[in-house]
Amino acid sequence: SWGAMASVHESLYFNPMMTNGVVHANVFGIKDWVTPYKIAVLVLLNEMGRTGEGAVSLMERRRLNQLLLPLLQGPDITLSKLYKLIEESCPQLANSVQIRIKLMAEGELKDMEQFFDDLSDSFSGTEPEVHKTSVVGLCSLVHIVRLSQGHQLNFMKRGLFLRHMILAYSKLSFSQVFKLYTALQQYFQNGEKKTVEDADMELASREESERKMEKEELDVSVTVISLIFVMLASLLKNDETKALTPASLQKELNNLLKFNPDFAEAHYLSYLNNLRVQDVFSSTHSLLHYFDRLILTGAESKSNGEEGYGRSLRYAALNLAALHCRFGHYQQAELALQEAIRIAQESNDHSWLYVLGQKRSDSYVLLEHSVKKAVHFGLPYLASLGIQSLVQQRAFAGKTANKLMDALKDSDLLHWKHSLSELIDISIAQKTAIWRLYGRSTMALQQAQLLLSMNSLESVNAGVQQNNTESFAVALCHLAELHAEQGCFAAASEVLKHLKERFPPNSQHAQLWMLCDQKIQFDRAMNDGKYHLADSIVTGITALNSIEGVYRKAIVLQAQNQMSEAHKLLQKLLIHCQKIRNTEMVISVLLSVAELYWRSSSPTIALPVLLQALALSKEYRLQHLASETVLNLAFAQLILGIPEQALSLLHMAIEPILADGAVLDKGRAMFLVAKCQVASAASYEPLKKAEVLEAAIENLNEAKNYFAKVDCKEQIRDVVYFQARLYHTLGKTQERNRCAMLFRQLHQDLPFHGVPLINLL
Repeated sequence: SWGAMASVHESLYFNPMMTNGVVHANVFGIKDWVTPYKIAVLVLLNEMGRTGEGAVSLMERRRLNQLLLPLLQGPDITLSKLYKLIEESCPQLANSVQIRIKLMAEGELKDMEQFFDDLSDSFSGTEPEVHKTSVVGLCSLVHIVRLSQGHQLNFMKRGLFLRHMILAYSKLSFSQVFKLYTALQQYFQNGEKKTVEDADMELASREESERKMEKEELDVSVTVISLIFVMLASLLKNDETKALTPASLQKELNNLLKFNPDFAEAHYLSYLNNLRVQDVFSSTHSLLHYFDRLILTGAESKSNGEEGYGRSLRYAALNLAALHCRFGHYQQAELALQEAIRIAQESNDHSWLYVLGQKRSDSYVLLEHSVKKAVHFGLPYLASLGIQSLVQQRAFAGKTANKLMDALKDSDLLHWKHSLSELIDISIAQKTAIWRLYGRSTMALQQAQLLLSMNSLESVNAGVQQNNTESFAVALCHLAELHAEQGCFAAASEVLKHLKERFPPNSQHAQLWMLCDQKIQFDRAMNDGKYHLADSIVTGITALNSIEGVYRKAIVLQAQNQMSEAHKLLQKLLIHCQKIRNTEMVISVLLSVAELYWRSSSPTIALPVLLQALALSKEYRLQHLASETVLNLAFAQLILGIPEQALSLLHMAIEPILADGAVLDKGRAMFLVAKCQVASAASYEPLKKAEVLEAAIENLNEAKNYFAKVDCKEQIRDVVYFQARLYHTLGKTQERNRCAMLFRQLHQDLPFHGVPLINLL
């Protein structure tokens, strides 16, 4: 269950447009606060969108496009001056803008609120007029670059300006909204008074704007492409399905790099694109080229150049470490990370986090130190990442759930305080994985559904939900597995279908649902007794997770009575898992080894193995595995001829199994209870023995219902065989014959490897 946990390391990947996880709002020169003047410009843009092609001549539209750049980038001007500028370009539009602003300013506060609501709808509608991903959705990279320079800049600036104003307005408190409306009213009243000074200011502003526009048009292609790259990078991280396919995007990038091989941002986007398809060589190649170009061109340098150069080197080493960590190259990752930390310490930069948490013995101390440093220097993003890494590490170390949840609660306070929506999602996915690790399926289900029902903070305005992230994929995978465990295979299939649509096979998080789907198919094939089908599925599981694949291969061999081969495989896997400290898998392997022993008529050898598994599961608080171990211990005691002790042991384990266990485990538990009841009643007087056997039959019926939910025909066969024996002892011939006939049908369809039953009835 822990294998699907959201990786906190993903959030450390460097984005050139981000600092401490927050995107700069004014990267492209647009301030992100709302003023009355900018409301007037928004009205102009809105009216331009509403005006049909025939209502405005081509010449007027061109003049308006030329006017937009100085309006969007220049300083605030008076309303009278704005009216005059619009009137010179398009008199009809100037009249419409004037009427809209007059109605808003002389109306009520709700009129301004309605105006911004209508603007937001242009983003969140089914066919939005303006959307932060519309550039990618409307046309390809090459098509945008081929547009005329003026159209490129206007297209990009208008969309960016609208989005920033909507976002900025939504962040205002009620008192701030009221002050803004009061300022709009004052702005409108002042605009009614035309002065000579306005005319002089207008001329000077117009000349300055024209000079600025000429300068910007020289670099317009680079600006547009850079903005497209930022949008594409955002899509690859948050909503990969809306981006180009890996092959298509790489083709466009390669074409672009042929003409400009020193374009650093193209190399960075190539790095992200190669990560999607798990291409370690190409992603490393692109990442190194990105930082080479960044350093050589001096793009990150300040006036003296030294700080920018050092910062690029630090991030280059950090990204290389994160890349190696992602592909499991922990030695190389540690070397790169040590280099990054060394350069950072030389530059007195403390904003670094030790990400190889569970790979070193002293990592706990290092992580604690990094969290303290992050809090001290006011770095909430890194502080939260540190806390979540600590929680993940402490969970593997067997800390109690209440302490882990308290720690995550502290990090959640940071998330909500600083609007770190991405980390909120990761935190909830982390809680889901922790509850599943500890065998609390109900709590895991609750957390998974909480994440799915939550809208990200970013979606409040633009209708864009961050629901294509790794956290979302993790939650859906847990949901599918939880439903499958309870026999709700139709629901699990629907969840997997949704996952496949949202995360196509070529997306970077598709491996999560692929492994989840293969595991569910494997379990269903094993339950149905189709061992050859299960064996074919093992190949796919191994390709996605080698440890999981080897373990399931051993299970198939065991089911096919190939005991010696299964034992050799399990022993090799046990040594490997102990070496890498995969405690959960170590316990699972020990349970399989113990099952091999008692199926080979050696229950006494199985006991010390089971006790070792029980000690580990108790130490690391793995309730699900602890309960399964107790079931195996009780069965071993039953085989050894002490059913009373086995029954006493079962009474201790039955409650958590029935509360949070999988349906298959519930059926096994009730089946074992019935066996122990029958074995204990062997020496009872006839009347009391008959009562116990009747109670055992009821428990067997309950076990059969559980097995039927997961189509476990092999277990149903064993149950009806046992019921037939009990009905025969009680003299109930009709019921015995019904169970015997059902047993015969199932026995003909399934392989037989011996049914361990109680002879004394």
